[in-house]
Amino acid sequence: MLVKGRKVAGRGEAIAAHYAFGPEDDIIIKHRLLTRTTTTRGEPPLKKLQKKFTSFTLEIEKDADNYSDCERLSKAFLQEMTTFEIPLLKSKAVIDANLREKENFTELKDDINRMILQAQADIEDLKKQLEESKIERQHKEECEAIRRLIAMQPPRSETEKIISELENEIAALEAENTAGSRTLELRKKQFALLLHVVDELQNTIEEDQKNLIEEMRSLTEEHKNGMEDGVGVSEAMAVD
Repeated sequence: MLVKGRKVAGRGEAIAAHYAFGPEDDIIIKHRLLTRTTTTRGEPPLKKLQKKFTSFTLEIEKDADNYSDCERLSKAFLQEMTTFEIPLLKSKAVIDANLREKENFTELKDDINRMILQAQADIEDLKKQLEESKIERQHKEECEAIRRLIAMQPPRSETEKIISELENEIAALEAENTAGSRTLELRKKQFALLLHVVDELQNTIEEDQKNLIEEMRSLTEEHKNGMEDGVGVSEAMAVD
C-alpha cells in the first residue's frame, strides 16, 4: 500500500507540475465544463444538441408528410447526443479515477499517520532502551572499576596468612600485656610492702633515737649529780 501510495503521489506531483493553472484558466475550465466546450473554436456541444433537439421537435409538430426529414433529424439528434455523451463518459471516468485517487490518498494519509504514531512510539521505546543502556553501561563501568580494585589487592590466601599473623601478634601482645599487668600488680604490692617496712623501720629508728636521747640525758644527769657529790665530799674533807 505504501508503494502504491508513492506511485499515486508521484503521478499527482507530475500532473501538478505539468498542469499549472492560473485563476483565469480556472474560469475558462469551469465555463467549459458547464457548457461542455472542448475547444476554443466552434459552437458549444450543449448548444448544438439543443438546436438538433429543437429542429427535431419542430419537424415532428408539422402536419406535412415529412417522415424522412423526421428520421434524418432523429438520427442527427441521436448522433449529436452520442457525441455529447462521449465527453460525459470520459468526465465520469475521470471523476471515478479522481475518487479512487482520493481514496488512495486518504488511505495513504491514514497509513502515514499510523506510521507517524508508530514511529513516535518506537522513538519513545528507543529512548527508554537508551536510558536503560546508559544505566547498564554505568553499572558495568562501576563493576569493572571494582574488579580492577579487587585485582590490585593481594590474593585471598596471602590476606588470610597476614590476618593469621596479625591475630597471633595480637594474642602474643595480649599475653604480654597480661603478664605485664600481673608483674605490675606484684611490683605494686612489693612496693607497698617496702613502703610499709620503711615506715615501720623509720618509726623504730625514731623510737630508738628517742630512747637513746633519754638514756644519754639520764647519763648526763647522773654524771652531773656524781660530779656535784664529788665536789661536796672534797670540800668536806678540806674543812676537816
